[in-house]
Amino acid sequence: MKNVKAMPSLKEAKLRRNLDIETIHYKMNNKYQNLGKGKLYYIYTYGCQGNEADSEVMAGILEEIGYKLADNPLDADLVLLNTCAIRENAEQRIWGVLGQLKGRKRDNPDLLVGICGCMPQEESATEKIINSYDVDIIFGTHNRDHLPDLIYEAYMTKAKVVEVLSNEGNILEDAPKHRASTHKAWVNIMYGCDEFCTYCIVPYTRGRERSRSKDAIIEEVKDLVAHGYKEVTLLGQNVNAYGKDLGLDYTFGDLLYDLDKTGIERIRYTTSHPRDLDLKTMEAMRDCKSVMPHLHLPVQSGDNDILKIMNRKYTHEVYMEKINKLRELVPDISITTDIIVGFPNETEEQFLHTLDLCHEAGFEGAFTFIYSKREGTPAARMIDNTPEEEKKERLNRLIEVTNEGYLKGHERFLGRVVKVLVDGESKNGEGMMCGYSEHNKLTHFKSTDTSLVGKIVNVKVTEAKTWFMIGELCE
Repeated sequence: MKNVKAMPSLKEAKLRRNLDIETIHYKMNNKYQNLGKGKLYYIYTYGCQGNEADSEVMAGILEEIGYKLADNPLDADLVLLNTCAIRENAEQRIWGVLGQLKGRKRDNPDLLVGICGCMPQEESATEKIINSYDVDIIFGTHNRDHLPDLIYEAYMTKAKVVEVLSNEGNILEDAPKHRASTHKAWVNIMYGCDEFCTYCIVPYTRGRERSRSKDAIIEEVKDLVAHGYKEVTLLGQNVNAYGKDLGLDYTFGDLLYDLDKTGIERIRYTTSHPRDLDLKTMEAMRDCKSVMPHLHLPVQSGDNDILKIMNRKYTHEVYMEKINKLRELVPDISITTDIIVGFPNETEEQFLHTLDLCHEAGFEGAFTFIYSKREGTPAARMIDNTPEEEKKERLNRLIEVTNEGYLKGHERFLGRVVKVLVDGESKNGEGMMCGYSEHNKLTHFKSTDTSLVGKIVNVKVTEAKTWFMIGELCE
């Protein structure tokens, strides 16, 4: 085992600065060019879009050294689990899959199993994996470019290979990617987070904020346009904080204006922090034709005391000021959010403030969660005296409100023609295709023409359901 370093404490993580961050350019070591020849790989991906983008990079690296993608994980010679550590139930799913793979390892001793991503960045999780599961490779969020070395060592030594670094990690450029789509692409513009919300483990698993150079981002999007991509989603743990760490007078709004000139037809971005939603970003959403009229802006709570304990650095009133300004500039915008219920010692009155904010903001969708304790975060040390049943009851009431928002958000498009980027055949019924509208609404329409995949088509909305819209293809 090598390079096993514990997750930093809150004090250590806050003190550490990004002075030693480097941009490294990936180059395959010829020693590994046939390492995976004749072998198949499969990657399980859990969690956020950032993990999906990381899996595309790892898939690209594996294919460059000879591996081919397996249609079924049971056929694979190498199985990687790219993990999430945000919520406890995400970890439970990982333990279940590792248990299933134990039998496969017994039947096929040459099978390599690797676990990577955010979970290994937690010292307790790494120890549990090492001591309790038959895993060959363990590596963290900063070690993707070392994947060929780790596989080679695992093959040669027949021992567990561990590389988990607690520093922020470098910025990796020029790595090959196996993109999951031929018309939509993830584009990382920054990594890490400096916010230190008291419930969140991301600054510890992903490190401090570090932005890619604007030139590298613009060139990547131009290359995607040249290869026929229609849509990019800009990714970051706190995407609209882009550029703050570089010390330049160039912000996320500036980047949106520049990317609008590349020829890409659609730009989306996630995830944003309300504190960093500034006027220039709002103006770019108004001015740039390619920037889609949808914003996911996590609020987490509508109560000021809870927001303060969460270390969110804004109030209910400040959040609504930004929402109202955005609606003034982009009147047709669709806004969605994240909300946590049952934060330690949340009262009924505080929860009602969250329901009030949902009505005020007019959210057209929300990811809702019961607070999940994450060891190593400040919130994990807080006393929580709210009964679990009460938390579940609040969550159900919140879901009722947010579901109403989903439906209203779809009903407002009844009779309107929306532009849908077609993803493929619908699972909503035979003879249907589906894709997403400009406002990020899942839209199904009657058609069996698979040549429409990757194209933007006009669909007249005829039905509004809670989770999707139905329409008719039109000229």
